[in-house]
Amino acid sequence: MAPDDSDRTGDRSSDRTGDRSSAPNGNPSSDKHRATAAALLPLVGGPDNVTSVAHCMTRLRLGLRDRSLVQDEALRALPAVLGVVDDDTYQIVLGPGAVARVTPEFEALVEAGRSTAPAHGAGVTATGPGVTATEGVTATGPGVTAAELAARGAALRSAQKARNATPLKLALRRIANIFVPLIPALIGCGIIAGLSGLLTNLGQLPSLVPALAAIASGFLSLIAVFVGYNTAKEFGGTPVLGGAVAAVIVFPGVAKITVFGQPLSPGQGGVLGALAAALLAVHVEKWCRRRVPEALDVLLTPTLTVLVTGLITLYGLMYAAGEVSRAIGTFASWLLGSGGALAGLVLGGLFLPLVMLGLHQALIPIHTTLIEQQGHTVLLPILAMAGAGQVGAAVAVYLRLPRNPSIRATVKSALPAGFLGVGEPLIYGVSLPLGRPFVTACIGGAAGGAFVGLLHQLGVAVGATAIGPSGWALFPLLDGSSGMGATLAVYAAGLGVGYVTGFLATYFFGFTRRMLADLDTGPDPGPDPGTTPAAAEAPAAAPAPATTPVR
Repeated sequence: MAPDDSDRTGDRSSDRTGDRSSAPNGNPSSDKHRATAAALLPLVGGPDNVTSVAHCMTRLRLGLRDRSLVQDEALRALPAVLGVVDDDTYQIVLGPGAVARVTPEFEALVEAGRSTAPAHGAGVTATGPGVTATEGVTATGPGVTAAELAARGAALRSAQKARNATPLKLALRRIANIFVPLIPALIGCGIIAGLSGLLTNLGQLPSLVPALAAIASGFLSLIAVFVGYNTAKEFGGTPVLGGAVAAVIVFPGVAKITVFGQPLSPGQGGVLGALAAALLAVHVEKWCRRRVPEALDVLLTPTLTVLVTGLITLYGLMYAAGEVSRAIGTFASWLLGSGGALAGLVLGGLFLPLVMLGLHQALIPIHTTLIEQQGHTVLLPILAMAGAGQVGAAVAVYLRLPRNPSIRATVKSALPAGFLGVGEPLIYGVSLPLGRPFVTACIGGAAGGAFVGLLHQLGVAVGATAIGPSGWALFPLLDGSSGMGATLAVYAAGLGVGYVTGFLATYFFGFTRRMLADLDTGPDPGPDPGTTPAAAEAPAAAPAPATTPVR
């Protein structure tokens, strides 16, 4: 599971024109993604109900005028949909890769629909390949179905959303919105850096290695500028002014400036300094807009914003942010170096609850600071173990409920995404609504985190050169202190520990007898190696009429 999948890449719908969904190109993959977009649009209320379109690593994020027009059950029934999350935006989980291809097709359909047709109302049935359900269709019959678990998950999400609407958590969410759009560049540059390191270790293509190193390092050397730009944009300022004041931090000439008796270093304060400088620039700009005469605004406001903020940044923020950044790096190294197993157990075990509370977003600037300082973040591989525990728990749920085809189908369809670190479908569709399997999944994450932390304490540190991916998708981004072979082996072993512990904890302690009696009821599927005596003795209910399956 990614540490955070709660941010946006930005709303690009205003930059596109025309309906590309009707342009034949003979590309089956493009046709598939276009069909997915066409199936999604009527189920979210039609084009006029969509106010914004964006995507992150795994989710299509929509701003909606009327939430009541969304047909949740029909959306969940689409094969391409891994889950939905109703937060500040309506989020449809499509998975890594697919979401980046579906989003532009969806945007094109929205633009075309706004100019040619009125908004679709409630009750519109999706058309296109793979649509098997409409609003209001639920599975019936003995036992608890996946649809009922999804309803429980939706209720839990709604309750948690209300609890998360605190000033602190809303502020953390806005900070996350600053950093997550940077993740694609971090991933790309991280993989290129890994390739450069691999070629260096193998002694291959020595003339190409410097070029790869330059490509990989260029973005990180200017990441403060992008953070400043996004900060001003998120908090209502002029984005380029935020980028301008943040650029002061990375300018080589700051080495000639002395503060508190010490010369400044280019990049001192890093992303934290850029964040603080851009926030200050937003406040200075807004102050100027209120007081500067309109005739002079175009000249004085940007000048005063950059001048005042730049001076404060040079003579205060860079030094303070530099001290905070160094403290973060020192603390992370001390935490895992001194108490590796215990620290890993706590981090891996508590990450899923942190996600539920919305507090995981505070880790994004910390990850970015560590990557900027050390080239990788040692925290992400440990936090990724939470997803491993979730996968192991889901497999145990599958085997413990052999007579509940609805829940088993949900687990089976969501497991591939879970292995790649996309945990929302399993969390909200299976473990969290069931209760105890969510706790046992956390136990699996704690065990995997403790393993990776212990190895760090013993000298085999594992880090990630980018944030965003998790699970198996994190392998290309791994970096460490003991060579790539040892790094890959430790991370793979940690995943294995998380899988096995999550499975065993859930299989033996994830269900009470009452839960099994309520959940594991239905037609006898025949001999199943995963059926336990308790499950086998559960009374079978009378067969129910066939109903439309819920995926």
